[in-house]
Parts: sequence; structure tokens; C-alpha cells
Amino acid sequence: MKCNHDHIKPEEKTEHWAPVLLQWFRTHRRELPWRCGSRRDPYKVWVSEIMLQQTKVEAVRPYYDSWMDRFPDIPALAEASQDEVLRQWQGLGYYSRARNLHAAVQEVQSVYGGSVPDTKKEILKLKGVGDYTAGAILSIAYGKPEVAVDGNVLRVFARLYRIGDNILSASVKQQITALAKAQIPADRAGDFNEALMDFGAMICIPKHPRCEACPLTAYCQARRAGMETELPVRLTKKHVPTENITVVAVTDAARWLIHRRPDKGLLASMWEFPNVIGSGEAGIRAVRDLLQRMGLTVSVKAAPIGTIKHVFSHKIWQMTMYKGTVVSGKLIEKEEWQWLPCQAYTTVPWAGPHGKITAMI
Repeated sequence: MKCNHDHIKPEEKTEHWAPVLLQWFRTHRRELPWRCGSRRDPYKVWVSEIMLQQTKVEAVRPYYDSWMDRFPDIPALAEASQDEVLRQWQGLGYYSRARNLHAAVQEVQSVYGGSVPDTKKEILKLKGVGDYTAGAILSIAYGKPEVAVDGNVLRVFARLYRIGDNILSASVKQQITALAKAQIPADRAGDFNEALMDFGAMICIPKHPRCEACPLTAYCQARRAGMETELPVRLTKKHVPTENITVVAVTDAARWLIHRRPDKGLLASMWEFPNVIGSGEAGIRAVRDLLQRMGLTVSVKAAPIGTIKHVFSHKIWQMTMYKGTVVSGKLIEKEEWQWLPCQAYTTVPWAGPHGKITAMI
């Protein structure tokens, strides 16, 4: 889809709608736990923005509250072990966010004396902090006139300015960033960015925007053209492959056999039950062979105890679970393999769907 004015320069647009949006925000802003207080804590803004990546607000609320109970400030998080951090994050998914946040906070503690940097150049050096997160922290916590362009903002601007190119392209993101900079009020940058977040979540929503309640209808070129449900254009999505996974929950008396995943890659350093890529009898046999190499002879019940479909951004795990018991042998001592008392299942950070398996067995 192409529109006649897909490449608007910000200086060519004289309409300034930010005051209208801010007036709407004063009345309709969402009450969120990380918005408490007149002076915003950079650490709390940072944590909330990392949690909100790829996750809806309502899902984040209880995790944020629990996180702040456990890690109320930068020193508390910096001193925690990675296992503690991953356990606290468990259920939010995209665990690299937690690992990056932990590493970045440790750097803030050691390099910046526990104070989150207040310049874009320094804050972008922190692990896991990109342009959006940097803009959110600097504007909301420090009042700096920085924009924070995420999917919500891309959608809003694509409609307001009737941009018909793919909003996931770098050129369109640059265009929208320039348009946002032309609108942002220097003295209320944080409010402006949060207003856009709420507006995109409450009014200018995907697929069926609530135009009847929109304060910016008079400025919306997509609405005038009758294209509000056609925009934005998002050109994704390649085929997502499915992997069949055979998982065996092996018990020995009142213990489970667990394995720590490698410290890099998908679900890094988290714990899982023995598993292999494969299905049916071949999958069960491959798990038994794996455990034989670890010194254990295991009997596996033929009937599965359940299945789980777990969707990542780049692949799908179709998991079939079985119960297994040790017939003979002794586990070869390796750090990545351990026996875990069954009643201690909450003490380890489980790798994604493996936490759900504990409830099944």
C-alpha cells in the first residue's frame, strides 16, 4: 500500500496536536504501580519498561509488584544471583530481558555508583537498553526531551499521518521518530510519551481503533480517508518451524532429575527435565540413551502424561511428556545435571514450559 504523502517531513506539518493529547491524558491516564509519586524513580521506570516489552500491562502488574518487593532498588538487584533473578522473572518469558537487566544494573552499581545515567550516550551503553527504553527512562524519570518509539507509537503515527509503508522498516521508523520529535513538548516529554502509550493501548488500538472516542480525530489523515482499519501496514512474517520435543520426568525416590541449559542461547542457564528433539518411540529411546551416557538406566512409561505447545518468536515447541524411573546406575557428577527434591521445585528457575510440567506430575 502506498499513499501520496508517505514521506512527510516534520517541518511540513504545522498542526500541533500534543496539547490535545496531553489534555486527554490528564483525564484518562492509567493508574499503574510504576507511575506512583510525582518524582519518578529511574530504576522503577527501567524495570517496568523492560517487563512491558512483548508483554501486556495487565500481565506485568503482579510481576512488577513482586519484583519490587524482592529487589526494591539497584543495590538489591545488583547483589542478587542470576538464579534468584530468573526465579523472580519466571512466567514473564523472554528471559534474556532479565539477564540483560541484571547485568546492566550491576554495571550501574559498579560504574555509576548506583545512579542510572541521565544521558543517552551513557544509557545506551547498558546491556539490553535500546533507543525506546533509553527514551522512556530519560523522558519519564529525568524530563529530557527524548522520544520513545515502540509498536504503539508506530501504529498511532501511521494512522495520524496516513503512512502506508511497512512500519517495521527502518526508514519508516526513522520517519516516525522525526515526526514524534517535532511534536514532543520540551517541558512535558515524559507525559507526552506516556500519553502516547496509553492512547495506543486504549484508543488507537490494533485492527479496530476506537475512533468515536478519539481526541485526535480532527488530525487523523487515515480517518479522513476511511483507512483507519487498513493502517498500519506490518509486513512480517516468515514461517515459524515446529520442533517435536520428547520430555521425560525421571524420578528416583522423592527426587527429580534436572538439567541446566547452556549459559548462552534460548532459555540460557535455566533448568529443564531431560529432553530431546524427536517424538514417539524414537524420542523415548533417545532420552534413555542420553541418560545411559549419564550413568543411569531408566524405565519410561509408554503412555504420555500430557502435551504442551510453547510458542517462541522464532520457533514452536510441541512437547510430549512421559514419566520415567531409575532402574539402576548412579548419576555421573556434572554441574549441569542434578537431583532436585520434589518439594523443592520452586527453588530453581525453570526453562519456560518446563515449569508447567511440574504441575502436571
